[in-house]
Amino acid sequence: MTLRACPTELKEANEFIANFHRHNKPVTGHRFSIGATDGAELWGVCVVGRPVSRIVQAEGYTAEVLRCCVRDGAPRGCCSFLYAAAWRAWKAMGGERLITYTLQSEGGASLRGAGWRLVAERPANDPKQWQSRAGRAWQPVVGQAKFLWQAAP
Repeated sequence: MTLRACPTELKEANEFIANFHRHNKPVTGHRFSIGATDGAELWGVCVVGRPVSRIVQAEGYTAEVLRCCVRDGAPRGCCSFLYAAAWRAWKAMGGERLITYTLQSEGGASLRGAGWRLVAERPANDPKQWQSRAGRAWQPVVGQAKFLWQAAP
């Protein structure tokens, strides 16, 4: 089965995430979203937005993959396909760096398969700091240690 990238509206991507993501909720905003389709079915989505970290946001040429989600039974390599497509799209828009985070309990094979590299380990976030902004909801996944990955030339 051959996958191809397709533009995906945030509403559709969020519905997909609500139905299929293992541990994260839908997102509130994005720069763009990409779907992976075989022409008949949507197998996965990748949502790219501003970096969550305010420090990383400062320069404006870095974006973050906020969610990458595929359905059970998706074609082999679907996640890698989405990560690679997101990087190509961001570079075409003038972006210089694309980052994402994975739980340390996740292997990262999809990211390595897409040519990304592991650049740092991040400790679990303090719930008090995470809820410092009004309306920000705590998710249990926030309290876990993570790896920082990067796609860059």
